[in-house]
Amino acid sequence: MKIKSFVFNPFYENTYLISSEKGNCLIFDPGCYEDYEVAELKEYIHMNDLKVVGIINTHCHIDHVLGNDVLKAAYKVPLKIPTNEKEVFDSVPAYAPQWGMAGYRHAEVDEWLGEGTLDLDEVSMKMIEVPGHSPGHLIFYIENEKVVIGGDVLFRESIGRTDLPGGNHEDLLKNIQEKVYTLPDDVEVFPGHGPSTTIGHEKVYNPFVKA
Repeated sequence: MKIKSFVFNPFYENTYLISSEKGNCLIFDPGCYEDYEVAELKEYIHMNDLKVVGIINTHCHIDHVLGNDVLKAAYKVPLKIPTNEKEVFDSVPAYAPQWGMAGYRHAEVDEWLGEGTLDLDEVSMKMIEVPGHSPGHLIFYIENEKVVIGGDVLFRESIGRTDLPGGNHEDLLKNIQEKVYTLPDDVEVFPGHGPSTTIGHEKVYNPFVKA
């Protein structure tokens, strides 16, 4: 398995591309909005001879869904989002112009995700619902690789904001304690913004949620 990260849009959002040994890949949280951002992602996929088989949103705030439509159209693949993010996702077209993104195009959802398992060839990911930053936020735990695609739940020495619609601060703290900090200390977390971290590091140094 290989993970490639890109930083896109004015929110400095992390988009992740996970590829299997067979060359199939999933795009997580495509935040590419500008044409040059889309071109950068496509060029990497082309140059590495990868086959996109799906687009996944960990949650549906605007900075994580900006590239859904253009990439879905380009690669003819399904868009999969968490079931409990539907209301958040459906609200994006209404407020996108307020954030200077009047060109946002809304994509049709093909599959709704909940807790369970998502497989990419030999790569098996456990989907864990961790609400708080948003109502139906999922993280994707790849146990064999000791990796989490974490969205906006846990950052390096920080946590996701909870002042947006659907956010709940107490829920986020509780769910980090019960669903994230229970993962092994050496698991690396790839968050939606900023550098990666580990569960062990956050349990000691995160000022918002201590172990």
